[in-house]
Amino acid sequence: MTNVIPSNLTNDPWGEAARAAQGGVDAPDAEAAVREFVHAALRITGDGAAHEKPGALRPGERHFSVGGAFMVSPDNTSHFLIAEWGFPDEQHRLHYPLDTGHPGWVWKNERALILENTDEHADFKQILKSARMGSAIYAPMTWRGKFIGHLITAAQARNTFSPPDLMRLQALAGMATAAFMAQGGPAFLEQIWTDERG
Repeated sequence: MTNVIPSNLTNDPWGEAARAAQGGVDAPDAEAAVREFVHAALRITGDGAAHEKPGALRPGERHFSVGGAFMVSPDNTSHFLIAEWGFPDEQHRLHYPLDTGHPGWVWKNERALILENTDEHADFKQILKSARMGSAIYAPMTWRGKFIGHLITAAQARNTFSPPDLMRLQALAGMATAAFMAQGGPAFLEQIWTDERG
């Protein structure tokens, strides 16, 4: 996958959220609906100039971002990636145990999380196959009191994300949850999980 949606494409986060909300309503299926909010998150979260600051990138690293939704699998054993952007093709439909790393913390605590600089978190587990991310935010997707997944955005540059970005992601996660459910998300997830597991 190519990385062509940089952070802060727009100075109008509410306009971008409104566009995503309508896109989610108009989407042909649950994953396409969630993808609208992933793209919005990549546009309205993060400091687009973070990579230019001293220490943000180590030698050999480059500026890029990823996003997606890690849903709780139908059998309640795994995080299951949908609507991803920027992940390597071989990680399409990625799944891993629910208690893994910081996504596991978000699942266990049902709370949003920001890692402004992952170097400061010795327990950070690299999930993206192609690179270790330097900054990440996670926002729960909760439906009627039940945790169903979380939206994530991450960047290789350290200190890309700050607390206001986490609040924006939380707002988008709520809208993404509603769109996912309205588009028959649980049945969709069951089908692709069954297909993935063969």
